[in-house]
Amino acid sequence: MNTLLDNLDLFVEGFKNTLILFFFSAIFSLLLGLVIAGFRVSPVTPLRALGTLYVNTVRNTPLTLVLFFFAFGYPRLGLPGAQSYLVLAVIGLSIYTATYMAEAIRSGINTVPVGQAEAARAIGMPFGMTMTQVIMPQAVRAVVPPLMNVFIALLKNTTVAAGFSVMEAGAIRANLSERGEPAMASMLWVIAGFVVLVLILSGVQRWFEKKWSLAR
Repeated sequence: MNTLLDNLDLFVEGFKNTLILFFFSAIFSLLLGLVIAGFRVSPVTPLRALGTLYVNTVRNTPLTLVLFFFAFGYPRLGLPGAQSYLVLAVIGLSIYTATYMAEAIRSGINTVPVGQAEAARAIGMPFGMTMTQVIMPQAVRAVVPPLMNVFIALLKNTTVAAGFSVMEAGAIRANLSERGEPAMASMLWVIAGFVVLVLILSGVQRWFEKKWSLAR
């Protein structure tokens, strides 16, 4: 307990930055994932090809390499946000996680009977309206469990940013080691923090599943 109380400043800063990374990466990756999922199921062949290329390329690239590019390659391009490793980590995590978001959303879309889309097209609804008004409202129940799994994976993936000068929860143990704190105790407190956050996300998932199961 002394390890936690004596170094509360490190734990607060680390988990605060972890939550910032998680929150913004979750929003941006979900928005980008929706766009990519739309490309993946689009009737336009070039858009489907673009979505497939994006998913297969980025998903098969290790996250460490993605963050390595944004930490050392992106600043050389002179683009906005290059001065902040936290911003760069959000960009890298969002681009990487969006591939898994897209596939989770696409799997939910595929659970909707094809006849629903055909009926929408038969009455003259364009693709975008069909997706937003017919397909996604029905797919959302099937999408929640895989999406929450992606969110949990994203939360754990934020620790990779510790290797690129981002002071988040994954960097707490190394900083405590410099202060002479026991490595095992430091690691156990970090693990406990992540367990609490994952349990909260799991509780949110169960709440949504219960709510929508009753609404059927």
